[in-house]
Amino acid sequence: MYKVLLVDDERIIVEGISLTVKWQNYNTELAGTARNGLEAMAFIESHMPDIVISDIKMPGMNGLQLVEKVHEKYPHIAFILLSGFSEFDYARTAMQFGVKHYLLKPCNENTITDALSEVIADLEEQQSQQKFMHNIQKELSKVLPHAKEQFLKELVTNKTYGQRDWDDYGNLFHITVEDDQVQLLLFQIEGKFEFEHMFAIKNIAQDVLGKATVLLSTTIGKHVLLLIKEIIEKDSLFPMLIAIKQTFSTYYKLDATVAVSDGGPITDARKMYRDTLECLNYQFYLGEGSIITQVDVERGDENALEAFIYDEEPLCMHVKSGDWVFVQAELQNYFGLLADSRMDTHLSKSYVIPLYISLVRQGKPDEINEYLTRIAEFDSFYTLRALEQFVTESAEQICMRNFQTYTKKHSLIIEKMISVIEEQISNPELSLGWVASEILYMNADYLGKLFKKETSEKFSNYVVRLRMERAMEEIEKTGDVKVFELAERFGFGDNPQYFSQVFKKHTGFTPSEFKRSP
Repeated sequence: MYKVLLVDDERIIVEGISLTVKWQNYNTELAGTARNGLEAMAFIESHMPDIVISDIKMPGMNGLQLVEKVHEKYPHIAFILLSGFSEFDYARTAMQFGVKHYLLKPCNENTITDALSEVIADLEEQQSQQKFMHNIQKELSKVLPHAKEQFLKELVTNKTYGQRDWDDYGNLFHITVEDDQVQLLLFQIEGKFEFEHMFAIKNIAQDVLGKATVLLSTTIGKHVLLLIKEIIEKDSLFPMLIAIKQTFSTYYKLDATVAVSDGGPITDARKMYRDTLECLNYQFYLGEGSIITQVDVERGDENALEAFIYDEEPLCMHVKSGDWVFVQAELQNYFGLLADSRMDTHLSKSYVIPLYISLVRQGKPDEINEYLTRIAEFDSFYTLRALEQFVTESAEQICMRNFQTYTKKHSLIIEKMISVIEEQISNPELSLGWVASEILYMNADYLGKLFKKETSEKFSNYVVRLRMERAMEEIEKTGDVKVFELAERFGFGDNPQYFSQVFKKHTGFTPSEFKRSP
């Protein structure tokens, strides 16, 4: 309901309008009256009405002065002006401050209510527009991170993207780069990993390098790609990359290989990406977990073919799930693309070896070493067809075994979360958000849904239940009921009263009552 303030120095006018207009019929209420602009201004500042119906000529502060002052401080308040004067200057002055309704006295009920209805319609339209813009901004805040990721993917893979695209999207995302000099970092997690680990290593990298340095980041296939805004010298960059790898390894027991491009203008981003992919192909020679730069890669001649780009993730996922029909068709497609590239046998092997390693990692752990030892047989293959047959046969064996033995396993992420809860049960800061940001470097909403799916219990409920169970065990074991010690030991800090409330809600007893219960 809209609040209306009525302002006029003539009492008979105020009483007449107050009693004549049926305010509720127009979704309004008469919030107050004032005799002049000074009283009106005081009322506005304390009660903030939506609509002001005011005479123009009043002592102290007239209606036009009131409009000007209110428009400056509270531009959302609407005005309807009344006057016994018909001079155009009054109307023109009022219109400068957004007043659309200027009524000549004496005016009847219909004239006032018509103006009131139009003002309310304007206010409702403004509210609708504000709500629409709020919803748009809310949706954009959700979409923007995904848009940035998709733009980076297009920037490094789409031949048509150039300086104009970077300028347009840079303005859209408020990204500026001095002299357009950038550098690419490409991370590849080694060993069996879940898709969530890619987000973790991306977040760790952003924390170590600094969010001001990392302009854009995304995942492409099984890789994490970062675009950084400055060319960092090797002596400074390598320690940071080592720190990223060590932090990731500490929490997830997985290693990562990092490819580093040379620096250059943003328009060379696609070439930089191909260079980093080429670097990753040399991990077979340099070892997994290496930090590989263009210096480590043997250069070919100027007419060398473009890097062969292939996303292994869908293939590996279907091998892991035992979908042989998909795997067989995809391998035929992969080797067809490789044949069309017209690379010689040795270069083809450098692309097939990483694919083969990724495939065999989808098998049983006790069989992986056996498959890896067969890499030595690659030296005996002199044709692409021989390579295809060897890889296809190995993939079929792994698929069939996975199809027969595949069972759902408890998520490694959830195991880590439960382990953190056990270790941090006395920490008052323990929460889903804290674990997500400080321990796992992952999205809190996603972790919450994953935890609920795996345990059938919300994270917060799980923590409270575990704390209460441990508290009950402690009371039963020691017979001691020092509530402040229990509160501190089980994550309630210096708030024993709240601990007792939660304990009673969980058990039906206070800690003291629980001790005496049979």
